[in-house]
Amino acid sequence: MNGIINLKKEAGMTSHDAVFKLRKILGTKKIGHGGTLDPDVVGVLPIAVGKATRMVEFMQDEGKVYEGEITLGYSTTTEDASGEVVAETPVLSPLDEKLVDEAIASLTGPITQIPPMYSAVKVNGRKLYEYARAGQEVERPERQVTIYQFERTSPISYEGHLARFTFRVKCSKGTYIRTLSVDLGEKLGYAAHMSHLTRTSAAGLQLEDALTLEEIAEKVEAGQLDFLHPLEIGTGDLVKVFLTQEEATEVRFGRFIELEQTEQELAAFEDDKLLAILEKRDNLYKPRKVFSQSNWSVGMELFPLDYPNQTINFAKNVIE
Repeated sequence: MNGIINLKKEAGMTSHDAVFKLRKILGTKKIGHGGTLDPDVVGVLPIAVGKATRMVEFMQDEGKVYEGEITLGYSTTTEDASGEVVAETPVLSPLDEKLVDEAIASLTGPITQIPPMYSAVKVNGRKLYEYARAGQEVERPERQVTIYQFERTSPISYEGHLARFTFRVKCSKGTYIRTLSVDLGEKLGYAAHMSHLTRTSAAGLQLEDALTLEEIAEKVEAGQLDFLHPLEIGTGDLVKVFLTQEEATEVRFGRFIELEQTEQELAAFEDDKLLAILEKRDNLYKPRKVFSQSNWSVGMELFPLDYPNQTINFAKNVIE
């Protein structure tokens, strides 16, 4: 069984839980996911099965789209609605929506984030949430992420001394939307947290097409495997190029080819089939992974051997 599944992860389970349950439903061990979702977050969790697991690293690299809600007025230990209140800053008067939108705009582009204590980021071999549960505070490493789009999608509503509004964000891998919500609150002068979140798109998969674990189990029981997408769908936002027969032959042998492109990575197709993922090396492109009809990957490693007056590069085939 090979392919990519558009799973709708439901609240209350970790991404690991979802993979574990799918292994039982599908009767296969070779399964991976294309980007962790917090337990309370609902939405698209791309799943790779069988030989499609070779696409996981590229699926994880793809940008993701979220829709959620930010609440101004108090912050929590977890930076979302599940945590304990740690600070309160009552919203006593209506906010200037123009200033809110300007603050949102200031958080687009490349930004620096510090992961929340309740996260799976590892420090000294332990996950941050393990320190947090033990009541220990540790220095957290900064990370660079990119916010491609961040916009408010509703008027600001008020309840008691709280202010709320919904948002949509498209971001790079590794972005913590919880932290983005807290950082926005700080810019506006309020304690804040992310009160709701749904991932609506990841690795080119959309929420409206996603299936729950229960729906997948029903299809498997009925012998319907139409929920398995071809690995081509896992290329997501990668720029696609269509190779000539000559170029495709060169790529199959792991050789460099010249293309009039500027992107760092490309999804190379032969006809309508994904042949390889190419990466830019100076002015040429080198196959990073090659997908043959049998879905084996042949990469080329070059080993220089010194001779008296010359260096000869031998290519070694590496079967992944």
